[in-house]
Amino acid sequence: MKWKYPLSDIDLGKEEEQEVLKVLRSRWLSTGPVTERFEKAFSEYLGGGYATAVSNGTAALHLALASLGVEEGDEVILPSLTFVATANAALYVGARPAFADIVSTENLNISPEEIEKKITRKTKAIMVMHYGGYPCDMKAILGIAKRHGLYVIEDAAHAPGAEYHGKKCGLIGDIGCFSFFSNKNLVTGEGGMVVTRNQSLAERIQRMRSHGMGTLSWDKYRGHLSSYDIGGLGYNYRTAEIESALGLVQLKKLDRNNRKRKRLVKAYVNRLQKIEEISIPFSKVKGHPSYHLFPILVTSSIDRNKVMKRLKDFGIQTSVHYPPVHLFSFYRKRFGFKRGTLPKTEEVSRREVTLPLHPRMDEGDAKWIAEKVREALRG
Repeated sequence: MKWKYPLSDIDLGKEEEQEVLKVLRSRWLSTGPVTERFEKAFSEYLGGGYATAVSNGTAALHLALASLGVEEGDEVILPSLTFVATANAALYVGARPAFADIVSTENLNISPEEIEKKITRKTKAIMVMHYGGYPCDMKAILGIAKRHGLYVIEDAAHAPGAEYHGKKCGLIGDIGCFSFFSNKNLVTGEGGMVVTRNQSLAERIQRMRSHGMGTLSWDKYRGHLSSYDIGGLGYNYRTAEIESALGLVQLKKLDRNNRKRKRLVKAYVNRLQKIEEISIPFSKVKGHPSYHLFPILVTSSIDRNKVMKRLKDFGIQTSVHYPPVHLFSFYRKRFGFKRGTLPKTEEVSRREVTLPLHPRMDEGDAKWIAEKVREALRG
């Protein structure tokens, strides 16, 4: 069906078209000079560090864990209220996911207190996910990591442009991972980025991105080498020049579109905050989120599926972020996870509804959707 208000939409224009045409006319489509420019621009935007462009956000997470030496027998502490890729990446390196609960129904991020409870002698890393673009309590989490000698990986798929105490998300922990999937704040279709302040880690990630090679085909084309060596196991996680061309233009729009998202969230909150049947997570948040998602929680007495069906009838697309990873059948069968082990995560997952939020909306759209939410709740 054609939605009146899709959950997400992309701010694309003539500049993106022109930059893609330049790539096509250059006849160099795989990782090359445009990707190098995108990496440099992205690291400068974050305020430093080394950026490595990859094929998608999941590849970024996998490379982060692999480059840190997380392996079979290790445990990685992470949220269950996330997209499954966060947890799958731990399995790719043979590690066991140790799921920690969220802070509360107001703050849907992983809880530092719950992280500390999950630490064992097998724990190697903590992986946080800045839910909806709202930064986790990184001061507390970094403190825990330092006390126990653990790595911290930021899943910043929702958080390009978000800041925590003046620092951009993604450069706060040991490694940050971004996704540029088509529903994200910065869109290249597929694609992702791995960032770190550690030069030796960055060099390891760059080699692992391309089969363990220290050089790329682009280096050969420029005449910089005629052969190569493989120094370790690697993967085919390179990105394409077309995606990087889109990324360079989208990066210029990122702050403007994040500000627009902020205005839309404010319009939503102003219309929805007094409705008794719902609550709004992060409504009292301070700082600089990236406003990737706008989640609401319906009260336990409300049939969420009926509300979502009524909104669909109005042409409003909604979703649930997220079904808990630990309750997926694959994870239950493989690890024996049971319902009730993460009560706050499970409660939020039963009650959460995500409303449309993207830069092609205006404040009038948010107000109209909010009114339809009221009707759907009381219809």
